[in-house]
Amino acid sequence: MALSKKPVTGMKDILPEEMQIRDYVMGVIKETYAKFGFTSIETPCMENIANLTNKQGGDNEKLIFKILKRGEKLNVEAATTEEEVVDGGLRYDLTVPLVRYYSNNSANLPSPFKALQMGNVWRADRPQRGRFRQFMQCDIDILGEPSNLAEIELILATTTTLGKLGFKNFQIRINDRQILKAMAAYSGFAEESYDSVFITLDKMDKIGLEGVEKELLENGFAQECVDKYLALFKGLETAENKVAYLAGELEGFLAEEVHTGLTEIMESVQATKCSDFEIVFDATLVRGMSYYTGTIFEIAIPEFGGSCGGGGRYDKMVGKFTGQDVPACGFSIGFERIVMLLVESGFKVPGGAGKVAYLIEKGVGGQDLCNVIAQAQEKRADGTQVLVARMNKNKKFQKEQLMAQGYEEFVEFYKDPLKK
Repeated sequence: MALSKKPVTGMKDILPEEMQIRDYVMGVIKETYAKFGFTSIETPCMENIANLTNKQGGDNEKLIFKILKRGEKLNVEAATTEEEVVDGGLRYDLTVPLVRYYSNNSANLPSPFKALQMGNVWRADRPQRGRFRQFMQCDIDILGEPSNLAEIELILATTTTLGKLGFKNFQIRINDRQILKAMAAYSGFAEESYDSVFITLDKMDKIGLEGVEKELLENGFAQECVDKYLALFKGLETAENKVAYLAGELEGFLAEEVHTGLTEIMESVQATKCSDFEIVFDATLVRGMSYYTGTIFEIAIPEFGGSCGGGGRYDKMVGKFTGQDVPACGFSIGFERIVMLLVESGFKVPGGAGKVAYLIEKGVGGQDLCNVIAQAQEKRADGTQVLVARMNKNKKFQKEQLMAQGYEEFVEFYKDPLKK
């Protein structure tokens, strides 16, 4: 039986044309974030299973690729529980590994610490357009900064990067988990039911206000609570200043600094941005991770029709490792979706010092071959990218393939110098 030549479901092979775009995007990301003072770090792809299942990752904890114990520690026959055979898992995001990293190394890190992390993560999810089981994440995080300067810097760094990649007219949608909780408390929902309410609210863009009402009632919530809750969203539809409207309606349930802080973030970003985007308050924005404690945000790009990244504040997460809370906030670009949009739009990596292909006829060898390679080495020393390859029988098709990879100049070498 022949071996399978297809990748595992939910994973993919990356062809040279896409890989060239991926490398370019990674370069722009690293260069731009470095200018904002972010420092590159790296963490292992595996984490202790207890770290990954600490009820902070929301539904992602259901999607972990778990890893069996090794060697003598693995005794499947005698095991009666999963804990007896599983001790690790592939990371489902970069935040949990970052917090563990910071908790372990904080004595040797500056404060605040501005981290840039790029790497693959794994989720046993249902594959679909723009969603894989193995995918690259690109995160920036600021740990140790309690003020909203962290949010402002994260949003500006991320939007500047998207602008450099050619994206325009996108949105940064912003909300605060404290506003979500205040709206639920004001409406009379019990605190233990907040997560259920938020799961339904998160479907607002798909099922609308009526759909949210129907689902909340089906879940057993009182009509009075549901009516009061939805009245807030109806009022938002006509409010000129949505944040101020909610601050007034939720007086006694929402701390004033939440309203003023969110307003300051939005006004500061709007006044200092250098890319073409809009920052908008969205009271229906939830974000699925349970570790968020304050501000949350997402990138909405019209060409995709969904989220292309997001993040927020998670001030309580470091404390789960060290016993002492540290303010923390992060933003993740949806790397795979960004690359997908660029590929689908026919994006071409901007030219650098040039790409030249030296095509050598099969019979060329000895000193003649050395001369060709020496010429290529001289050009490479000058910064030119030079491919040296044997000439195929179908030279036209070979050139077409190379042109698709960005090669614009071709130099042909023949055994017979008079041959063309």
